[in-house]
Amino acid sequence: MTTVNFTGGARKSFQTDSLNISQNLNTISELITYLIEHKPENTPDFDGKNLLIAVNGVDSSALDGTDTKLNSNDIVNIIPIIHGGSKTNASFIINNHQIGLFEINKSNSNKDYLISLREKFPKLKLQAISSRFILDKEHAKKIISISVNKKLKNQLLAEKLETDLLLRFANTTQISDAIKNVGLSSNQNFILIAIGNKSSQKKLSESLRDDLDIIFKKDNQNFIKKHFNISSQTLNSIESKTPLVDLLVEKASILI
Repeated sequence: MTTVNFTGGARKSFQTDSLNISQNLNTISELITYLIEHKPENTPDFDGKNLLIAVNGVDSSALDGTDTKLNSNDIVNIIPIIHGGSKTNASFIINNHQIGLFEINKSNSNKDYLISLREKFPKLKLQAISSRFILDKEHAKKIISISVNKKLKNQLLAEKLETDLLLRFANTTQISDAIKNVGLSSNQNFILIAIGNKSSQKKLSESLRDDLDIIFKKDNQNFIKKHFNISSQTLNSIESKTPLVDLLVEKASILI
C-alpha cells in the first residue's frame, strides 16, 4: 500500500490530506496517472504538472524523477509549486492603507466563501472582483485609490467602501448591475481585495494559502474592451502607454 500526502492546491483537488492506495503502482509516473484518473469531480484541476514529489522524504528529482520506483509502504508527499517566479498575490500602500490582492481559485467563487472570510477577518475590508475585470496590478491600484480617496472625502458612491470598489470596477452606479457583472461568478477566478493593517493581512494570506492561483495570469484586454464597448479607435486617440487602463480609471473616477 502506498500512502500519498497532499498539501496546497493538491489537497483541494482531492478533498483530503492523504490517500492510501492499494493498487500496485510501480513508478511515480504511474502514480500521477492514477491520481489524475481518480480525482473527484467538481474539484480544482490536477494535471500532474508543476509538482514537488518526495518519496520517503527524498525529493524525486534527486532520484529518477517520474521514473522513480515505488515500493510497498512508501510514503509520497505531493506539493504543488509555481514556476518562473509567478505570484499569487500583490500588495501596495495607498494613503497609509495597506492593500492586498489575492487571486482566488474558481472553486471558491461563491458568496458563502466571501462571507466566511469577512467573519473571520472583521478588521479587514474585503471585496471580490471577477478576475476578468482587472487588467493588472496598476489597474487595480488606480481604481482602489479612487475609492480610498473618496472615502477620506466622504464621497463614496455607497455606504461601504467595499461596495464603492465593486461599482467603480463595474463602471456603474447600479449595485445590482455591478454584482451581476463583476461580482462572484461560478467557474471564474476572482481577485480578493483586502484593505487593512499588515498583521491582519498576514493572517489572511496564511489562511488563503490553499485557495490561491497565479495572479493576473490571463490577458483580459479583449474581454474588457468588448464588455465596456471600447473601440480601438478610441484607445488610439489616447496619448498614453496604457490607454485602456487610463480610460477605465477615468470612467471610474467620474461616477457620481
